[in-house]
Amino acid sequence: MDLSVSTESIHAQVTNLLRKAIVSGEFALGEKLSETALSQRLGVSRTPVREALKQLQQEGLVDIIPRVGTCVAKPTEKEISELFTIKEVLEGLAAGQMAKRGDTSELRELVGAMNDMEASVQSRNIDAYVEANDRFHDAIIKGSGNSKLQYHFNLLINQLPYRRFVYLTLDQPNRLEKSVEEHKQIVHAIKSQDHQLAEQVMREHVRASGEKLMQLMKSELFENRS
Repeated sequence: MDLSVSTESIHAQVTNLLRKAIVSGEFALGEKLSETALSQRLGVSRTPVREALKQLQQEGLVDIIPRVGTCVAKPTEKEISELFTIKEVLEGLAAGQMAKRGDTSELRELVGAMNDMEASVQSRNIDAYVEANDRFHDAIIKGSGNSKLQYHFNLLINQLPYRRFVYLTLDQPNRLEKSVEEHKQIVHAIKSQDHQLAEQVMREHVRASGEKLMQLMKSELFENRS
């Protein structure tokens, strides 16, 4: 990842760059973050790094422990379960609201992302599938037409290393094909302007993904934890 900093607000840039590095998985869960090392890597003083880490602590992305230091937050089983419960509600609501709006630019983006997902399955290109999946879900959140929903969803999703989770679940047998079918059902419901069905199938998709993830993550995150 290019971590060079330009001339706009240094604090905002450092915050955005560190947030992206954490969410994308460049920094591992539980990894200790050194202000000195980060400032050297970014080519800035320690002050904007320190302020950025405070902001990311408020967002739930890092833990700042007195006399110990700062590390990437490692969510508990309960936290992941709670976050996916809220994700299910918000994305279900967004899909239902999008279905009510009819033909929009976001709907066209949704269909384009769906087509790219299907092509990625045919070529077995997981990276391309994950990228198209990001666009798919982003189109639904934006397609809700609700700026407050978008704001709260972004706060939520930044508390999860979500891309890493997507890769993990898609690595399971037949999950890729099942995921495509779930996404196609969502598109069909939204295009049909059936807001109740759109909300239902979206919630079912998020719930299924969350349940599969929880099964897979037990050994990686939760083993030997009190």
